[in-house]
Amino acid sequence: MPKLRIENIKEFLDEKVLLYNNRNFIETDPIQIPHLFSKKEDIEIAGFLTATIAWGQRKSIIANSRKLVELMDMDPHSFVLHASKKELLPFKNFVHRTFNGEDCVFFLQSLQHLYKKHGSLEKAFTSGLTKKEADSYTTIGRFREEFFSISHPGRTQKHVSNPLSGSSAKRLCMYQRWMVRKDKNGVDFGIWDSMSPAGLYLPLDVHTGNISRKLQLLERKQNDWKAVAEVTEVLRNLDPKDPVKYDFALFGLGAFEKF
Repeated sequence: MPKLRIENIKEFLDEKVLLYNNRNFIETDPIQIPHLFSKKEDIEIAGFLTATIAWGQRKSIIANSRKLVELMDMDPHSFVLHASKKELLPFKNFVHRTFNGEDCVFFLQSLQHLYKKHGSLEKAFTSGLTKKEADSYTTIGRFREEFFSISHPGRTQKHVSNPLSGSSAKRLCMYQRWMVRKDKNGVDFGIWDSMSPAGLYLPLDVHTGNISRKLQLLERKQNDWKAVAEVTEVLRNLDPKDPVKYDFALFGLGAFEKF
């Protein structure tokens, strides 16, 4: 395959961003679950739990994410703040692939701890960091440490990826895209002001990885953090202020167009 000109790739991907970054995208994507809410804290919690189980079939992700917010009486923030041990019992039966009831109960307990300590998930990710320092690599690593600062089942650690250990942290990068990116298209929420879209990293999965390699944006074969950093740096050359908008293009090309 001949070397592609960066101007041609930018023009091509910009067109695909316009095609997919609109409210029609919400109908088939797990992001529809946090879109059920308007309050910042409800969006944060519904988005975080949805992103946590966002692997496997999209229909299953959406159905199980909806089940979670329904178990919280469609009032995630109030539920997380005030849930008693008895009110957490129904969550012990929750299962999504390898994420089970034990994991689910701990997640809610840790969220309660974080909201009582920080007041928001945004601050749990970014507290003590300047906006320039608060990129995905730094904030996800800090958040993970904070999330597991209370007693927790050992098995549950696998459900919060750690880029500091080399993981691509796809689901948390996706979650941060939802919370941080701001535009007028109505898909991403843009409710976190303490991070800049420029500091986001690409949510790297099978689709975005394969398309990035086909377009010669990524050479590394393994979908790990080194690959995330490599492809994100290329995307920053295309748009330094908003590199992760190209997630829409790369994902759409892979998942919908089978490019």
